[in-house]
Amino acid sequence: MTQIINTTNIQEIDFITGRTGEYRAISKVRAGFMVVVEDLGIQNKWSTGAEWKKAIDVFRSFKKGALQTIQFRAEGTDHWLTVFAKAGTKIKIMDAQMFRDMEVGDINQNWSNTNLCDQKQYAMVNAKTWASKAFVKNAA
Repeated sequence: MTQIINTTNIQEIDFITGRTGEYRAISKVRAGFMVVVEDLGIQNKWSTGAEWKKAIDVFRSFKKGALQTIQFRAEGTDHWLTVFAKAGTKIKIMDAQMFRDMEVGDINQNWSNTNLCDQKQYAMVNAKTWASKAFVKNAA
């Protein structure tokens, strides 16, 4: 497995660990209240129409400021586990798989006002472009 380099103090959890399952998101709507969004490949104005296969797909599906929490339910279980959580502008927890999949562009596009956006973090992993990985070492 690829080693994660995390200088942001975001707590790393490891619930997904390559398992398959379902994802759902807690999102804030324009009116200010929270809703649960379950994407099953249904096209609507908030969804890309593609089924969420990984937590990073969920992360990439929401507009700036909307996503609050991502939950994961592994196949064969009835329990939803939180794999991403935000409070205000601070990301509190994130699953190891999300750390491995996240690119600089994912952060800079909609999350630049949070603790995900950290130039020291980018330097530690040799990130040079928006396509660079944000939390794993990039080739020099």
